[in-house]
Amino acid sequence: MTKAEMEAYRQRLVALRDRLNGDVSHLADEALRKNQQEASGNLSSMPIHMADIGSDNFEQEFTLNLLQNEQQVLTEIGDALDRLGQGVFGKCEECQSLIPRVRLEVLPYARLCVACARKQEEEA
Repeated sequence: MTKAEMEAYRQRLVALRDRLNGDVSHLADEALRKNQQEASGNLSSMPIHMADIGSDNFEQEFTLNLLQNEQQVLTEIGDALDRLGQGVFGKCEECQSLIPRVRLEVLPYARLCVACARKQEEEA
């Protein structure tokens, strides 16, 4: 891989990291509201219907799952940036073969080639 290609991947990873950091910040704000009234937008002291509380809890749990997924992707992006710095970006961590550029275009933080990723998924 040329230096220009490496730099293009680095810029792409940094841009993706910056965008996800903003998303994570927003999701954290939404998921971690102080109380149910604030989360539902209801600032009065009137009780909330049980179904509303259930919906709010579901939305909060869903948002927390999204937050966890995005934080995992941020970790993967950080690791990919480290691999770029070490000069091993684009090599499969399992079999050491080159990861196809098509895969890196879709998933720039990929650490495994398609065959090794499929094998790992089947084992899990």
